[in-house]
Amino acid sequence: MRLIKYGHACVRLEDGDRVLVIDPGTFSEAEALDGADEVLVTHEHPDHLDAGKLVAAARRNSAFRVHLPSAAAESAPELGGAAVAVEAGERFTAAGFTVDAVGGTHAEIYDGLPGCANLGFLVDGKVYHPGDSLFVPPSPVETLLVPAAAPWLKLAEALDFVREVRPKRAFPIHDATLNELGQEYFDGWLDFKGGTEYARVPVGEAVTVH
Repeated sequence: MRLIKYGHACVRLEDGDRVLVIDPGTFSEAEALDGADEVLVTHEHPDHLDAGKLVAAARRNSAFRVHLPSAAAESAPELGGAAVAVEAGERFTAAGFTVDAVGGTHAEIYDGLPGCANLGFLVDGKVYHPGDSLFVPPSPVETLLVPAAAPWLKLAEALDFVREVRPKRAFPIHDATLNELGQEYFDGWLDFKGGTEYARVPVGEAVTVH
């Protein structure tokens, strides 16, 4: 399986003719959706859900589907029949991949906010995208996509998350707000104290995960 990193929280998974995109938001590149039939969206915030990009993809492809929490689907009615509501605990197939939806709640920023739904997605029992949460899935994880910068996150929490999940490897996501120095700082700590194989995937480049 190839994992291609796009801007911020967006990744694209390819395996043969299977293509699955996760969290194409306003900080990610439209080409992430090229040739994709199905998409996973963790929650309704625009840095994870760019309705304009998704509607454009649906107009090009009548088979295009977006799997997302029901509240997120309600926030983007323009998706119409392309939207497929998903709930925590559900297992389903998207683009030929087996997907487990876990968690259910966005990490708290402050004073109970934002209080919206958030699903983490474990794809083929290998790649875990938590969205805006630090939910630890009940199943083992081979490849963890770890959030690097957010109003709801601090470095120590990211390190604890990686060490609790105990993946074979980890790659950073949710990093559009970090400049080059911030990325180096985060990467240094994850490499030093994350307790797993860690590397940054440059935007637009790919790694192979098994």
